[in-house]
Amino acid sequence: MVKTLNFVFSHGAGGNSCTQQLLADTLSERITSYIQEYERANPGVKVRFNILNRCYPNDVDLDTWAVNLADSVDQYLPEGGSIVLIGHSMGGKAALYGVAKNVGSLADRTVLVVTINSPVPALNKYFMSGGATFEGFCRAAMVVRADRGVCNSVAIYDSNADGDWVARNRHWLAFVSGENAPLSGQFNYGGMDMYPRDMDDGALPVSAMYGEGADVVYYGEYGHSDFGSSTKVAEFMASQILKYIFGGEIECSVLARQGSFAHRAPSGIGKEHWSDILGDVLGGRGTVWHWNPSYVKWQQWEDVVSPPLASYEKVARSRYVVTRTDSSSWFTSLKEVHWLEPNDVTDCRLYLKNSAGPRSSVRVDWEIYLQGRLGAGLQRDRWEIEVTAGTPLSEVYRAAWLSDDPQDMRLIVFSRAEKPFRWFEANWRVYYKEVRERGVIEKVPAVPEAPTTR
Repeated sequence: MVKTLNFVFSHGAGGNSCTQQLLADTLSERITSYIQEYERANPGVKVRFNILNRCYPNDVDLDTWAVNLADSVDQYLPEGGSIVLIGHSMGGKAALYGVAKNVGSLADRTVLVVTINSPVPALNKYFMSGGATFEGFCRAAMVVRADRGVCNSVAIYDSNADGDWVARNRHWLAFVSGENAPLSGQFNYGGMDMYPRDMDDGALPVSAMYGEGADVVYYGEYGHSDFGSSTKVAEFMASQILKYIFGGEIECSVLARQGSFAHRAPSGIGKEHWSDILGDVLGGRGTVWHWNPSYVKWQQWEDVVSPPLASYEKVARSRYVVTRTDSSSWFTSLKEVHWLEPNDVTDCRLYLKNSAGPRSSVRVDWEIYLQGRLGAGLQRDRWEIEVTAGTPLSEVYRAAWLSDDPQDMRLIVFSRAEKPFRWFEANWRVYYKEVRERGVIEKVPAVPEAPTTR
C-alpha cells in the first residue's frame, strides 16, 4: 500500500518560483527521515512524494490564480495522491480560495494548506502611510506591469470564510512574522513604513496573516520574503510542516490577554515620551477618602491598601497606579506612595500618605496589578500592537518583553507624540505557545502499489 504526498508551491504577487526554492529543497532533503520513521511504524505502507514548484502569472485575480494552480496540478500530478498546498503571500490566499471553492477539484485532493505571510482579510481596511488605500498603493507599485486583478483581489476580497472552511474541513497551517512595534523601522523598505499603525513585515500587517481556526506558527522578526533566502527560517518551516504532517508536536500561537492603552501630549513644545507595562492583570482597585474637619490645622493620614487576599496570595506584584481625584489642588497632597515591603515581590500591599488643609477632603484612587504568569509548562510566544486612532506625529516605536522569564507575559511599550495635544489610542494582544499534534498523514489514503513491468 502506498501513500502519496504532492507538495504544490504557489509564489506571491509579483514573485516567482525562486522565492520558494530554498524551502522546497529543504523540505525535499528532510522528508526522507520522516518517511523512514513512518514506514517503520506502519509495516506494509510506503510513502512517496512529489514537489511541484512552478511560476504562475503573478498579476491576475484570485479566481484566475486558483484556476492556474488547479490546471498545473492536473497537468503535472495526474496520477492522484494527496496535495499539500504551500502558498506565500497572494499564493497562500489563492490556495485557501481554490480549496474552499473546490476550484478544479482541488478540495477533493488537498489535505493541508500552508500559508506564509498571506493576506487573509481585505487589506483596504488597514491604514497605510499617507492615508492611502492598499488598492491604490498596489496599483502604483505595479505601474511598470499590468494589473490584471491582483490588487483588487487582495484589497477587497476577505478570505476569512475560505480559511474557516479549510480549517474545519481540511487543515490550515499559517506562518506569520513581523516587526516588534508599529513604527519600529525594522522593515521600512525605501525608508517608509507602509503600515505606521500596525506591526508589519514590510508588506502586510501581522494581524492580517491568519484567521479563525488556523494553526498559527510565529517564526520571528523577519521580513515578508526572508524565508526565501534564510536557511535558518527555511529549515524551521520545513521542520514544522513535516511534523504537522507526520504527527510531531509543533508550538502554535494562542491569544492569552488583550487590552488597550492611550496617551495625549500636553501643551507646550517638543516631544512627550511614555513607557507602558502591558500584559499584567488587575489584582484590585479601590479608593481612599479623608476629610479634615479642622478650621485651622492641616492633617495627614497613612493608609495601607491591597487587593483581596485570594487574588494576590503567592502571586508576584507588577505595578500600581495611584491618582488623586476630586481633591483641591491647593489644599491637598499625595505625599508618599510605595510598596509596604519593597524587597518582597509577593507582598502586594501599598502604602499611601495623604494630607489635607483645613475643611478640605482628599481622595486617592488606586489600582494594583499582578504579574499574572503563565501556568507550569507554558511559555509566551509573541505580541501584537495596533494603533486604532490618533493624530499625525504620534507613534508607538518600540516594544519588548519586560523580563527574560518565558512565563512572564508582561510587555513594555515605548511611544511618543509631538506637543501640543497630539494623541493616539492602541490595542495590544499577547500570545502564548500551545503544543499541538495533527498527523495529517493519517488522512492520506493508502492505495495498492502499481505493479512494475520488466
